[in-house]
Amino acid sequence: MTTNTTLPGLAEALHESGPAGEHAAELMLFGRFVGSWDLVWAGTDTDGQPATVHGELHFGWVLGGRAVQDVWIVPGRGEEGAGVPPMAFHGSTIRFYDPAIGAWRSTWVEPVNGRVRRFIGRPVDSGIQLLSDEDEPQLRWSFTDIAEDSFTWRGEISRDGGATWQLEEEMRATRVRG
Repeated sequence: MTTNTTLPGLAEALHESGPAGEHAAELMLFGRFVGSWDLVWAGTDTDGQPATVHGELHFGWVLGGRAVQDVWIVPGRGEEGAGVPPMAFHGSTIRFYDPAIGAWRSTWVEPVNGRVRRFIGRPVDSGIQLLSDEDEPQLRWSFTDIAEDSFTWRGEISRDGGATWQLEEEMRATRVRG
């Protein structure tokens, strides 16, 4: 077996500079987030008390420019509690537009807390809503208040088949570089 030593490494094979293909316009639903962001996470701590933690978020083009991947790190690298469950998370989502369903397929992988969830995402009003209804509780993740340099992300849960939703966490993102 011969090995081609001129092949690029993982980063070069994975990352792209922009969208590609016939669905480039649809890809911009999440493509507008490409870049790095500061996060302020708000939710409840393990004692049920309100908590706020700083983190980081990075979006980029991947898989030949046909998908958008992100990495969410809360608390941010080097911050107290980073990588310590259950309050911390360090996960990634790969999202791509599927013309067969006219929506985005999105899979969240988060090894710190051992979570994998699949979502279907669509534009809703001036934001984006992703729904994961394959497992309990159901999850609804929303991007709202979207501006060029900021947005709000909300995570809600439903334990009654989507009849009612409870806010579980919220993150405010501020762009640090594009």
